[in-house]
Amino acid sequence: MTHHQHQACIDACIQCARACEHCRSACLEEREVDTRKECIRLDHDCAEICWTAAAFMSRGSRFMEEICLVCAEVCEACAAECEKFQDDHCQQCAKMCGRCADKCRRMAGATV
Repeated sequence: MTHHQHQACIDACIQCARACEHCRSACLEEREVDTRKECIRLDHDCAEICWTAAAFMSRGSRFMEEICLVCAEVCEACAAECEKFQDDHCQQCAKMCGRCADKCRRMAGATV
């Protein structure tokens, strides 16, 4: 596992976390906020695990594979929820989550 592969995954996690934080804030402002409760919850969880995964990889933690696998699962759930909404922020978030899930699975698979 090269440092470069870590870096690509770290970057994907940070971009995903930022997209989730943005999506969460934007969803809270939407008129039909009640229909978005799960999206808002998952955005929060996903941002949190993405920041955490980036930190674990940055310090080369021996737990980073496990964290990345959990991160991929949360990203996939968040992507599936965000895809239900047509807003740009939800669609962008879904895209970033999908990309991050893919990178995290590859990162974990390459090192386990």
